[in-house]
Amino acid sequence: MSRIVDRCNLTILFEPGHEDLAEFLAENGVEITASLPCYQAENVDEQRGNGTFEKSIAALQKLNGMGYGKSQTGLVLNLVYNPIGVEFAPPEPELERTYKQELSDRFGVTFNRLFAMNNMPINRFRDGLSRSGRLPDYMGRTVGAFNLHAMDGLMCKHMISVGWDGRLHDCDFNQALDIPLVAGMPAHIGEFDLALTRKRSINTGSHCFTCAAGAGSSCSGALADDSIPTPNRQELCHTEGVRAERRQ
Repeated sequence: MSRIVDRCNLTILFEPGHEDLAEFLAENGVEITASLPCYQAENVDEQRGNGTFEKSIAALQKLNGMGYGKSQTGLVLNLVYNPIGVEFAPPEPELERTYKQELSDRFGVTFNRLFAMNNMPINRFRDGLSRSGRLPDYMGRTVGAFNLHAMDGLMCKHMISVGWDGRLHDCDFNQALDIPLVAGMPAHIGEFDLALTRKRSINTGSHCFTCAAGAGSSCSGALADDSIPTPNRQELCHTEGVRAERRQ
């Protein structure tokens, strides 16, 4: 049975022309995986812009009201945490417990899983690393932290990313970089061939080391046990780290 996941920007639920998006996803049983980089307003707004946290919470409450993130509804709601700056994502279990407690106690929000993903050195984040002279160090760290045990769970080995225009990519990050499937594979969802696509080679680049670094990260969260030390609660979403990144 096919599993369809929408990588959702929570605030889009309130943008003009998207008012019925949540209802459409619920009616079609689409799983939602949404980014929420912290459970504290000041940190989210520093990273994503003023008012983002308030809108994100309102969106989560709306989705909860439709059954998302609730037991026995079949409507799955997952959240995504990205670390601030150049640190790798911390272990998921403790961070997930903190998110669930904070969001439930303060806003009555529930969700199914929290996925902790490493920051991918592409686009804006890569540009910031380049300007600050830290790109070689970050890439060196991702290569040095390569974890063979994370390989089997990589998203590109089990899923296909479909762009807004129907074009096919090996993963979300290749989609962001406009890297298509290898030659000879279906280029568009209208041409999709499951048997053929399962046999494909995967289009890779240097950014792929990030998914296999440390505990690994993907759209289904950590991929392997790892010895990365767990930060305390104050370090999980640290405002000063965001400000430092934005000043680069």
